[in-house]
Amino acid sequence: MPDTEDTVPGFATLAVRAGQQRTLESEHAEPIFPTSSYVFESAAAAAARFSGEQPGNIYSRFTNPTVRTFEQRLAALEGGERCVATASGMAAIYATCAGLLQSGDHLVSSRSIFGSTTLLFNNYLQKFGISTTFVAQDDVSAWEAAIRPETRLLFLETPSNPLTEVADIHALSELAHASDCLLVVDNCFCTPALQRPLALGADIVIHSATKYLDGQGRCVGGAVVGREDVVGEGVYGFLRTCGPTMSPFNAWVFLKGLETLAIRMQAHCASAQRLADWLQAQPAVERVYYPGLASHPQHELAARQQSAFGGIVSFDLKGGQQAAWELIDATRVCSITANLGDTKTTITHPATTTHGRLTQEQRAQAGIADGLVRVAVGLESIDDLCADLARGL
Repeated sequence: MPDTEDTVPGFATLAVRAGQQRTLESEHAEPIFPTSSYVFESAAAAAARFSGEQPGNIYSRFTNPTVRTFEQRLAALEGGERCVATASGMAAIYATCAGLLQSGDHLVSSRSIFGSTTLLFNNYLQKFGISTTFVAQDDVSAWEAAIRPETRLLFLETPSNPLTEVADIHALSELAHASDCLLVVDNCFCTPALQRPLALGADIVIHSATKYLDGQGRCVGGAVVGREDVVGEGVYGFLRTCGPTMSPFNAWVFLKGLETLAIRMQAHCASAQRLADWLQAQPAVERVYYPGLASHPQHELAARQQSAFGGIVSFDLKGGQQAAWELIDATRVCSITANLGDTKTTITHPATTTHGRLTQEQRAQAGIADGLVRVAVGLESIDDLCADLARGL
């Protein structure tokens, strides 16, 4: 056996072991701490904790041992200094913006993002004087042209939801840093098992832990990972005061999910590749969106910055919304739900679900056609999934 003190733990080891600190009970599995508050040895000790002079637990809105274990483990997997866990993925995005931006600031965002994120930027950040410009995800020159003196953040998902568009993280990080901006990457579709944006130059990574980090559709949560001086101050400060807090139980569930993340993502990717290949051969399918296909516009880029191509496959049907709905309604194995990242395959119609609150013009700009169907490939037999989709094709 090599000297463990000189060996950097591998991803799978970190996913199982990182962050755990056993209590005096010597438990093997991580414990859940369902407590709202903590007891101090004296009034002076309480004052030292609240002032920050002494580290330790204060109140579970912002300090909880189970949540902290999850934060430390995810930070280790992403290669970040600090993680702040939140109540949901959307809470993670809002905490990042609210904690780091102020009235008069500007952000540049990809058009190819989750519908709720678009609404957050347009309908809510705008109320507080924070403006947003949306650009094509794959056009670096468009990002550069949209940056203003007051721009503070560049925001994107890669691969995007639901068209799996891939952005050049390294190129955008250089652009962001040249303009004194932070690059924020939503890594929900890949997770650190397939892609590590911080290593490619990003400043902040966003997660909806609800998806692949959990992996079984059990709990809702989010996370922000990055440098201590950014995430540990601005984002954590917002969480401490405003309270979009992850519960200890949910953190414990996510810890169990992280333990199997690497092997689950391998299985999702293998089945998604086979499904995408099969869909390309179906006469009723107009176009398939999957980064693992040679026909994908950013296939070579995805191969460079990801270790595999993910579990999301989207495709356009020739018959528009009617064909999409008929296909979805004909399935018997796939679950008709807008969630993703589950062991169970899910299927949805983005134009009327995840992106249904956008205007028709906004959907058109994002490439969300009426005939688009998104499948989040689970862990069932791929032959059963193909047969299930064939019912509606």
